Amino acid sequence: MSDDIEEIDDTEIDDIEVDEDGFYADELGPRAAKIAIVGRPNVGKSTLFNRLVGKKLAIVNDQPGVTRDRREAMGRLRGRALMMIDTAGFENAKGDKLEARMREQTEGAVQACDVCLFVYDARAGVTGLDEIFAEFVRKSNVPVVLVANKCESSRASDNGVAEGYSLGLGDPIEVSAEHNVGMVELDEEIADRLELVDLSPVVDEIDRRDAPVRIAIVGRPNAGKSTLINTLIGQDRLLVGPEAGVTRDAITIDHMWEGRRVQLHDTAGMRKKAKVQDVLEKMSVHDSLHAIRFAQVVVLLMDATSVFDKQDLQIAALVEREGRALVFGITKWDLVSNKSEAAKSIREQAERLLPKLRGAPVVMFSGLTGRKVEHLLPAIEKVQIDWSAKVKTSQLNDWLGEKIRRHPPPAVNGRHIKPKYISQTKTRPPTFVLKCSRVSSIPESYKRYLVNGLREDFDLPGIPIRLIIRADNNPYESEKGEKTRGGNNG
Repeated sequence: MSDDIEEIDDTEIDDIEVDEDGFYADELGPRAAKIAIVGRPNVGKSTLFNRLVGKKLAIVNDQPGVTRDRREAMGRLRGRALMMIDTAGFENAKGDKLEARMREQTEGAVQACDVCLFVYDARAGVTGLDEIFAEFVRKSNVPVVLVANKCESSRASDNGVAEGYSLGLGDPIEVSAEHNVGMVELDEEIADRLELVDLSPVVDEIDRRDAPVRIAIVGRPNAGKSTLINTLIGQDRLLVGPEAGVTRDAITIDHMWEGRRVQLHDTAGMRKKAKVQDVLEKMSVHDSLHAIRFAQVVVLLMDATSVFDKQDLQIAALVEREGRALVFGITKWDLVSNKSEAAKSIREQAERLLPKLRGAPVVMFSGLTGRKVEHLLPAIEKVQIDWSAKVKTSQLNDWLGEKIRRHPPPAVNGRHIKPKYISQTKTRPPTFVLKCSRVSSIPESYKRYLVNGLREDFDLPGIPIRLIIRADNNPYESEKGEKTRGGNNG
């Protein structure tokens, strides 16, 4: 295990079921109302978002401006589905600055929502920035609930609550998102506003009865992950820019991609662990690791001008350890001059540097222009099918007999090792159990021989394969204890 990437707990996650509240809307009932949480930086929007969805999804820190992209998650209010939207803090900035691009994302969330929760800090009182943003919200003609946050102490917040009336957004609802104060009153106020909103079902381009393919886009900072997703969905949904580390939260986007329902997970760039000192960056990387862990397919995105950096190899190794299907995405391909030579070199490096993922698809494209991006989905579909492959036990044992005849296990201390039976116990990734005598004596080289044979003979290129060696439980085994000892993952 390298020190460059923090190890993830290897709890089995192969058969995770998607939470219905997270991914599915009621098929015949009203559509999910969109509730946008807005306000200036550091007033507690993300804390309130986490409280309302019932999970710690958004990164929370005392530093202003932590949230940059819009983050969405499903919640429920009195049995009704809600789409909660966390937004970046409103900044009075214009032009090409990062703060101006964040402001555009927040304004877009206000215009697209059904109800707006305008949050301000009751301890600090109403500021000039609150007043500027309140004017924009009033002009949007969206139903608004004014939320006076950080009201855990009436002595510190009374004056600020009174100042809230000057914003012209109605009576402030006093809450403390961090301490779970005032949530009942806030729920009632939101429910009252929703009574005025048309939530009749709409024909959605996404068939929510089909489980989505969960795809995590990962890579080093500034590799172009957000740009790629914006190109795929055809809109500027994610914040992009020349600055490294723009993305902080892992953002999930439900999308219909060439007839397939997918969930695209944009993640923060992952640098070497030794370079990650800032608390926010540590939280962002943890979010990225979580996205890898719960993905079905991971696209490792690399800049065509700098592929297979040490950190790229560490990320690929992590994906293999977690048992996720992997696709190598080479973006900024339009900047490469000799494309045929470069493609040949990249594929050779992938085979040589990552032998455990030999055969993983390598797709070259331009995330900015969209050129050849259409080649990405077929590669993702192929590895997902292979990742879910199931091989018949009879075929496996015929294969095992042939492999042993061609290359029998080496004898140890003059005694032969006898592989006897193999079966597949799991998919996603394919997991095989080999019953064998003298388990502890099987050399690692022979395990690799069998794993490589499974990959080549059953057409499973680039897929993590787990081979578990177990004793055959022979009651007449002469070596006591052999029959109870297990093997290691191959």
